[in-house]
Amino acid sequence: MVYLLTLPFRILFGLVLLPFALLALPFALLLLPFLILRFVVKAAVALVVLPFVLFVGVIVCVALAIAFSLAILAPLLPFAMLAFFVWAITRNSQAAIAARG
Repeated sequence: MVYLLTLPFRILFGLVLLPFALLALPFALLLLPFLILRFVVKAAVALVVLPFVLFVGVIVCVALAIAFSLAILAPLLPFAMLAFFVWAITRNSQAAIAARG
């Protein structure tokens, strides 16, 4: 909506400032080697930093997976302990020994 409301002003200023933009074009061509150099430096830094970022990302993902697993499994721990106690008690009972032969 704001784009449409400001459209006449942008068209007017664009037409008024067009000659100045055309005069500034040769100076922009002088900046082109510096822009390319900036891109090359940023790409080199990205290639150097990328392995470290990926390593930290993997460590964070593993830590999140462990935390999520503990958050899901910790409330189930009392039930698991109860099942273990029932199993431990009934494993050596007379009925279990008779059923095994």
